Amino acid sequence: MFAIHWSRCTQPRARGCWSSPKASIPWHFPGVNEVVNVSISQEPLRSEITGKTRVLGILAHPTEHVKAPPGINRIARERGKDAVMVPLNVAPDDLSAVVNALRSVRNFDGSIITVPHKQAILSLCDEVSAQARAVSAANVIRRESDGRLVAAQLDGIGFVAGLRGQAILVSGRSVHLTGAGGAASAIAFALGEEKIATLTLNNRSQEKARALRDQLIEAYPTLDVRLGNRDPSGHDIVINGTTLGMKPGDALPVDVTTLRPGMVVAEVIMEPEITPLLAAAEAAGCRTHLGHHMLDHQLQLMADFIGL
Repeated sequence: MFAIHWSRCTQPRARGCWSSPKASIPWHFPGVNEVVNVSISQEPLRSEITGKTRVLGILAHPTEHVKAPPGINRIARERGKDAVMVPLNVAPDDLSAVVNALRSVRNFDGSIITVPHKQAILSLCDEVSAQARAVSAANVIRRESDGRLVAAQLDGIGFVAGLRGQAILVSGRSVHLTGAGGAASAIAFALGEEKIATLTLNNRSQEKARALRDQLIEAYPTLDVRLGNRDPSGHDIVINGTTLGMKPGDALPVDVTTLRPGMVVAEVIMEPEITPLLAAAEAAGCRTHLGHHMLDHQLQLMADFIGL
């Protein structure tokens, strides 16, 4: 597209002419007694949505916090694909109806799944990956040509890759993880693959924490998994795998008075970027790890899975 900027000049009247993609040129308009300078800069054209465009979604409720669409749309452009991702604000009570309807949308290729649908989506899909079944949650689905839906879980892989991308190694280190839901469970299983020293689970529901511990021990018999509380003292890495901190007034996921310099404090929340937990961690001298690193490192994986 062209960006046009105007400025007055005192040059004699003249007929304008185009010269270069970016220029400041005199241009005369009928009825105007002055000549104006028209500065024209050519910017990259944005992709147009056509009748051939493939549609991708991100199922969430609400959608104001989602960050994936710009990244996926950038990947589509880089790969030369005629596809677009849009946010779909779907309340939990409407999820089944919406997902079943998407089976019949023939130019729909798949969707990222986020809060609060990661666990509910499993029963609505025809095929579920082993990791998604293990953690009882999925964060991406693919629509096959016959309308079948396939679910997978990439949260944990993406989170660990994000840590590694910031030169934060988890092997041999003690980890305190808050949460036992979809994202936290996926992270726990991914950590189990990394030969960490210990994993302490902190969750409001001790029943869910025990269930996750039992699943982890079954999958990784040599992994030292413990049930803990909000005190992360003595751990190398502290992870918030919940939505606590997304809304104003949310409780802190851990007792921040026990944070100490040298700890790494990591988030899965992307909006706000600096959660109250991360702010407290910075004040305590900890190294902080932003939530967007998890998404950044799994977008390519999601695009591959969907077939972008």
